[in-house]
Amino acid sequence: MKIAIGSDDAYYIARFIYEYLKKKGFDLIPIGALKTGKLEPWPDVGYEVGKMVAENRADMGIVICYTGTGVSIAANKVRGVRAALVTDAENAKGARLWNDANVLALSARLTSEEVAKEILEAWFSIKEPDPTEIKNIEKLKKLDLERS
Repeated sequence: MKIAIGSDDAYYIARFIYEYLKKKGFDLIPIGALKTGKLEPWPDVGYEVGKMVAENRADMGIVICYTGTGVSIAANKVRGVRAALVTDAENAKGARLWNDANVLALSARLTSEEVAKEILEAWFSIKEPDPTEIKNIEKLKKLDLERS
């Protein structure tokens, strides 16, 4: 699976997540500080990861900034992206299961190594959305198409 992963700064947890996923065998595309090693604007990072997912250049995306909020908002500006700011494994599972989220947003401030591993395991454990939520997910997609 190809993952676009971006961070606005070279946070310890961003580098940890990158290395953790690499060891798990994911094909990673570094964006922002994970690529350049220097501070990058969070709107650019979130939007670039979102575009990679929406254009099918990546299967999923992960975005990281200090709170996770900015990169989440930026990623959600891209048509076809459903970015979810997640703080624990249950939120990660729910975002995938009930919202078919395709971009995981994380807070560098709040996410420890252990919590990151739990979130990632939960996120990638869900292969398909809950069939009872398909109508709601389709409504989201329709709203996305109505956006100008």
